[in-house]
Amino acid sequence: MPYGLYCNGRFDRFFKRYRQAILFNKNLLISGTGGFFVSAYISQIHLEHYADKLANSVTALVVEYAVYIPLFVLLFYMDNRSRYTDPATGKRNYKVIKDDVKRLFATFSVAEVVFSVTRFVGQYQLLQVGMQAYQASMIGSMLAWVAFFIAINVMAKLVKLFR
Repeated sequence: MPYGLYCNGRFDRFFKRYRQAILFNKNLLISGTGGFFVSAYISQIHLEHYADKLANSVTALVVEYAVYIPLFVLLFYMDNRSRYTDPATGKRNYKVIKDDVKRLFATFSVAEVVFSVTRFVGQYQLLQVGMQAYQASMIGSMLAWVAFFIAINVMAKLVKLFR
């Protein structure tokens, strides 16, 4: 058997096994990237007009959430909409939707606390040492995203989000 086919078969098995987790993390990366850049831009604009570093950190956090959460919800639904429809009747299966919402809420609750605290404290401390607002926003966000990805994947496993 040629190496390419064997390697491709292993990849296919891996993707099938971890498909939901891969798509979930893909959606987090895409939505998080959007929030990341928008919050860095807004943070820089905010600091040019207002000197309050605490308000700047809060504003950056709120803007990041305002972009990231709706975008994630849209992407998650698009990837999973077939799971929410009963194949026999074609109607929405509200039990599956309800179960997923509960699991997502539990998963995100812990991970968002980790993200918020890390992001806020990180950016505030970086602003205190004199770093530019957009740099502090980006570095604080990157640190928070690393902690968030660890927390959210652990929580997703614990609440059995990926069945």
